[in-house]
This record gives sequence, C-alpha cells and structure tokens, in this order.
Amino acid sequence: MAENLSQSQRVNHDLITAHVGEVGGLMRALNALQEHDGYIDAANVPKLAKAFNITKAEVKGVISFYDDFTRAPKGKHVIRICQAEACQAVGSRALTAAALEKLGIGLGETTPDGRVTVEAVYCLGLCASGPAAMVDGELKGRVTAGLFDAFAEDEA
Repeated sequence: MAENLSQSQRVNHDLITAHVGEVGGLMRALNALQEHDGYIDAANVPKLAKAFNITKAEVKGVISFYDDFTRAPKGKHVIRICQAEACQAVGSRALTAAALEKLGIGLGETTPDGRVTVEAVYCLGLCASGPAAMVDGELKGRVTAGLFDAFAEDEA
C-alpha cells in the first residue's frame, strides 16, 4: 500500500506507523506530523484512526483538545497574546485588538501573505509582567502596541 503513495503521503504514512503500538503513540504521531507539516492535515485523520484502531471522532477530539495542535498552516511568525485575567487587567485585550486591526485578521488567523499568525493563549506565566506574549516561542513581558508593531513589521 505504501508504494502507491506520493512522497509526502509516504512520509506521513511512515510518521504515523512509526508510533503504532507505543504508549502515547497517537500523541507522538500527531507531534511528528505537526513538526513535519506545520499542522495536522485533515486527510491524516482517517489514517490515524485506522492505524490506532480508534474512531475519527476520537482523533479529532485529541487534536482539538490540545492547543498546540493546529488544523491549518500557521504563519512564518506566530504571536500568542495572553488573555488570562492578570494580563487582561493591564491591557491585553486592547493590545490584541490593536494587533488584529493592524494586521487585518481575526484571532487565530494568518495574514494573507502567510507571514504572521496571532493566537490567544491563557497564561504564559508572566503574570507580574503583563500583558505577556510569546513571539516565535520567545516570551515577552510588558508588551505594548509599539512593541507589537516591531514584532509584526520585523520581517515585512
């Protein structure tokens, strides 16, 4: 069966089957797919369900439960802005609104050029330094709209 697959399909098939029978194998396969493709392609859901002998609904449930799994490609830069209460108290909602308006996208969306994705996150552990954000995996505290502008325009 694997011999009839395209190169990309073969790689995804191998990433899935490499983890069958392992404890936590579904999570490992999902992480491998996300690392390889940048997201979990819906076409892999039935393949995962079959390989792990579970339903497609169970696979989708795992994907939707964990915030780090995404079902669509993200931008080159991913900016997560904290929306937890401590950050809200010091302006994270206004910061988020300003960022989205500047980029012309909604929360969880990617700019049309594929450059920036903005996501909500609920606590980055910088409660005393809010509003907090994570830019390409790097934590930032006391983020202002001006600082966000610098992030957004850095690779323009």
